[in-house]
Amino acid sequence: MLPTVGGNSHRFTGAGTRVGTYTGPMSDGRGPIRNVLLVTADQLRADSLGCAGHSVVRTPHIDRLASGGVRFARHFAQAAPCGPSRASLYTGMYPMNHRVTGNGTPLDARHTNVALEAARLGYSPALFGYTDTSVDPRTVGPDDPRLTTYEGVLPGFEPVCHLPEGDPRAWLDWLAGLGYEIPDDWRAWVDTPADSDATDGAAASRGATWRPARFRSEHTQTAFLTDRALEYLESEDDRPWFVHISYLRPHPPYLATAPYHDMYDPDTVPDPVRAPTREAEGAQHPLLALAIEHPEIASPDDELDLRQLRATYYGMINEVDDQVGRLLDWLEESGRAEDTLVVFTSDHGEMLGDHWLVQKLGWFDEAYHVPLILRDPRPAADATRGTTISHLSEHVDVVPTILDLLGAEIPLQCDGQTLRGLLEGDPHVSPRTEVHWEFDFRDPEHDLVESILGLRMDECTLDVVRDDRYKYVHFTAMPPILFDLESDPAQIENVAGDPRYTAVVAEYAGRLLSWRMRNAERILTGTKLTPSGPITRRDPDQGRR
Repeated sequence: MLPTVGGNSHRFTGAGTRVGTYTGPMSDGRGPIRNVLLVTADQLRADSLGCAGHSVVRTPHIDRLASGGVRFARHFAQAAPCGPSRASLYTGMYPMNHRVTGNGTPLDARHTNVALEAARLGYSPALFGYTDTSVDPRTVGPDDPRLTTYEGVLPGFEPVCHLPEGDPRAWLDWLAGLGYEIPDDWRAWVDTPADSDATDGAAASRGATWRPARFRSEHTQTAFLTDRALEYLESEDDRPWFVHISYLRPHPPYLATAPYHDMYDPDTVPDPVRAPTREAEGAQHPLLALAIEHPEIASPDDELDLRQLRATYYGMINEVDDQVGRLLDWLEESGRAEDTLVVFTSDHGEMLGDHWLVQKLGWFDEAYHVPLILRDPRPAADATRGTTISHLSEHVDVVPTILDLLGAEIPLQCDGQTLRGLLEGDPHVSPRTEVHWEFDFRDPEHDLVESILGLRMDECTLDVVRDDRYKYVHFTAMPPILFDLESDPAQIENVAGDPRYTAVVAEYAGRLLSWRMRNAERILTGTKLTPSGPITRRDPDQGRR
């Protein structure tokens, strides 16, 4: 643990009414960490970065971040879509414990999170963007407006610039101030391209998502958020800060501004990973057969449209990359790179036409394998700078890592483990041997999936355990899936019903059960009331690796 400097805590004030006492580590050159910059890019696949070896995508600024830090090449989110995944990212808990099952599921107010824990250190965590946190209805009155949206703010964050997807009012007002005419139906205006059939004469040979957005690249939500964050950072002078920038891109709609819309040729993008036909893909499992026919998540039928969708998505990534570059430039030019921990990740991935799907769902790696880059400024991390870690890691590891590096105790609720040892090149670290994620397809508002598949609401769940050799998917009330990753790395053939794999299915079902038992919610399980009062003992490996 990093030591705090006794007697050197100091008062700081900032925007609005913010006042606190910073009690975390003090910086001495390239010493302990004073500042934290947590950046998320929504729906970004781990493989779609230059530093990940992508054959087409160029991401020089994210690559620059990786060259100064550590890239965790096999990092996985715990859930999809945004709400449950971010709940795990912010609390360090598996969905089986925080129980946020979908967008709109309330986050139990009894759980702490990375912002609340940072606030206990004296930071005033600042949010730019959104966290998709649904308020616990037991903590507010029946007329509270937060009960009408899933796009609330995670407790502990000061929403300096709250920009939810469903109401980006701050950005729209800014655009209007620049002279854009924003119609009442702003959503259609934002989500559809400019009315141009021949922007450069290429429209006829491009797919449906090629046309550019109506606004300039320096006026996107991504650029706007960066502007606001940089203004805030400039105003902080030399005060310690904790900033979370949550970019919407490359989340759909699949629409990019010029020049990003035309940055990649659809003829050069990688082919989708999938079975030869939708029918062959759907034979893998009844839930998949249903999904690949759903109009909102089925990949385009037209091959050019699919390839263009991929090219457009890559251009949207470059938009984010350029804004990350602006943040890195500021850190370096201001001298704050020397005492700022930078964390870059995504809430979940994107199917991008693989397995005949788009968006994020189910059990495929494409929806859960996400980037994680950590740039730790401490000299203790110099030995691993610019390296790639091939050990498995999970979103639940992010909170323990941040808090450990800040010198704070890791909350008992955390299911993850600190990655600090890996950052320091500790040869005694015991890496993960498997990763887990969960997908909950219940819908309290509608019962369409339940009625089609003959399930009860509480049966619309699945758990995944994945290691280097196998991926096992357990459904509450449907047949399981097993992939032999050695012979089928694309995960096309479900061999769970093959008699040759009967023992493997039994072994991995047992592993999954043991994992759930071992990680069941533990906040009070290690506490006992005794004649001398309460005593608490923590498992020696809890929060540590």
